Amino acid sequence: QQVQQMQTEMVKAQEELAKETVEASVGGGMVTVTANGSGEIVGVKIAPQAIDPDDPESLEDLVLAGVNEALRNVQELQQSKLGGAVGGLKGLGLPGL
Repeated sequence: QQVQQMQTEMVKAQEELAKETVEASVGGGMVTVTANGSGEIVGVKIAPQAIDPDDPESLEDLVLAGVNEALRNVQELQQSKLGGAVGGLKGLGLPGL
């Protein structure tokens, strides 16, 4: 029964996470990446001044850095929302957790 309750709480927390978003801004706001709590990138904003046809590598680096930072923010959000539930399941000695 305790496991079933934790599973229900986990599903509820995952549904709530999917509705939340996190943002990461890099390059002094040149690139902003938005991700949802499920870890999907849902938006990328690029400032016009970040687009230099003679230096596409800089923009590529900014986008990559923004995506990585957004995904780190998602992991922190997931840990804060799901950490307790997963910790409780680990305490029960369930495999794979």
